[in-house]
Amino acid sequence: MNATVLAVMEQRGGAWNPMSFETLAAAQQLATELGGTATAVVLGRGIEAVAAELAGRQLAAVYAIEHDLLASYTPDGYALALEQLIAQVKPRVVLFPHTYQVRDFMPKLATRLGKAAVSDAIALRVAEGGQLVAVRQLFQGKVNADLRFTGDGPHFASLQAGAYRAERVAEGSAPVEKFVPVIEGPQVRTRPLELFRSGERVVDLGAAEIIVSVGRGIQEAGNIPLVEQLAAALGAELAASRPICDAGWLPMERQVGSSGQTVAPKLYLAVGISGAIQHLVGMKGSRTVVAINKDPNAPIFEVADYGIVGDLFQVVPELTEAIKKAK
Repeated sequence: MNATVLAVMEQRGGAWNPMSFETLAAAQQLATELGGTATAVVLGRGIEAVAAELAGRQLAAVYAIEHDLLASYTPDGYALALEQLIAQVKPRVVLFPHTYQVRDFMPKLATRLGKAAVSDAIALRVAEGGQLVAVRQLFQGKVNADLRFTGDGPHFASLQAGAYRAERVAEGSAPVEKFVPVIEGPQVRTRPLELFRSGERVVDLGAAEIIVSVGRGIQEAGNIPLVEQLAAALGAELAASRPICDAGWLPMERQVGSSGQTVAPKLYLAVGISGAIQHLVGMKGSRTVVAINKDPNAPIFEVADYGIVGDLFQVVPELTEAIKKAK
């Protein structure tokens, strides 16, 4: 059986979605466990530069799918192009980053091939007998479920942000193979419009390396600047738990949690956040978690690497000043 693992990378205008390299790390790891090879594919028009960047990774091949009808994302175009590549490469597993774009077209692609797709997986492993298992969280992270793929591949899965570490992608050298799919204009039924922007600056917390997140312990909107100053001192993005965004103290695009963004920064500083499961689901992939809370029994301390039990109105200003002095 072909043990090739294909990682579908996401780019827009030559800029990578950072979750793509988490998917690439997963593909390399899984290929090793399967005794196979990892490959990657990128779609678009004018993608020579991003394909060349992938060529510096440890892969058996990089597939560059170019077509005028792929210049802008459409579910029809992407599904058609990947269906044709998969028919040629015949991978056993196809992995995707769990982005909004992938949520749109992955089910369509899997359905066209008569296969099941597991979305938002937090881990992959090979069970006895070589059976592929995807781990997915249920009930807002309270239960982990093992989902076993049966039958022949390709098997499809998208990976939650932070499930794998992008920095663990192995460097190497890979050939770039151009692939030109057969796509006719009428097959692409969607007509892309200008990208929607909800404001002057759309916050992508998933790409942030440092996040300072604030919760109900801040008490009122007028105290938010206290945490903003800490974020500025760290060069961090400001985020919040759901109650803060529901109250309108910070915009909804800054919410972390099961109903907000899923993040995986190098440092996540939780200020006045108790640690409800809905919030923990969104930040559990953080490499280092620091919590500030006056309640020593707050659930956030169960996942924190470092905890400060104290009044945030005393701790945060002192921490901000200490960071400024250290710089």
